[in-house]
Amino acid sequence: MAAHSFRDRLFTRRAARAITSPVGVLGGAAVGAGAVIGGGLPVWAGAAVAAAVWGVNALRLLPRGPRRERIDPFALHDPWRRFVQDALQARARFAEAVHRAPSGPLRDRLGEIAERMQTGVDECWLVAKQGQALVQARRGIDLADVDRQLARLRREGGGAGIESDGGAAGTVEVEGEGGASVAPSTAVIRSLEAQRATAERLDTVIARADSQLRLLDARLDEAVARTLELTAHASTTAGSLSGLGSDVDHLVSEMESLRQALDETSVAAAGGAAGGATRDLPPGGGR
Repeated sequence: MAAHSFRDRLFTRRAARAITSPVGVLGGAAVGAGAVIGGGLPVWAGAAVAAAVWGVNALRLLPRGPRRERIDPFALHDPWRRFVQDALQARARFAEAVHRAPSGPLRDRLGEIAERMQTGVDECWLVAKQGQALVQARRGIDLADVDRQLARLRREGGGAGIESDGGAAGTVEVEGEGGASVAPSTAVIRSLEAQRATAERLDTVIARADSQLRLLDARLDEAVARTLELTAHASTTAGSLSGLGSDVDHLVSEMESLRQALDETSVAAAGGAAGGATRDLPPGGGR
């Protein structure tokens, strides 16, 4: 997952315990009092020393965010590499636009939006990695060979396998679901059909991931263009900044949903889940 911001880590139970830690509060008070009584510092200076001791202790105990994963687009193949490269370029252009903005509320707000955009780029990297992993998993299923085997078995067994009761000589029963006896040919057909269903689901998910990443990259570029316009006019209107911020937040949420959907699909593919439905990916284009 993408790294949590300092603000995200501040609003946690562990952060609350760090801020109210008796060691920090009492330790700061003791050091401050000692500085005033023993060191002859004025009261305001002792209070500042006490606050500094408390702050250092609180920062020491705050939860640390997970280390941000290094993004390396060259570890991927196209089209996934290209998606990540485009996202990185959009992030760089956005950062440049923020740097060129005049100091003040506009730059401060754009800096906050830049943090969310970084989260979106991190999510794009994770999505691209998952997309490539699903492509590799899909290549492990030879659908043409599966179809050939299915056609042959259905010709030989009438498509439903051969039951032993009154069936052909030499047929041996195996136990199927619910303890029912199933001919080997039926079990093989079911296995092949499961492989085919898995391949079809993977094809659908990969195609949706590709389409969604193309759209999300385009919307990153759109956000950059809007930022350049805002900085060119030094616009600080609430509507323009709020609209840009909400669009970037929505974009990041879609990235996160897409990544979670791919995570679930990867687990299903790795476990050979053939009968379960995969989670639908978020529809593209919705705002």
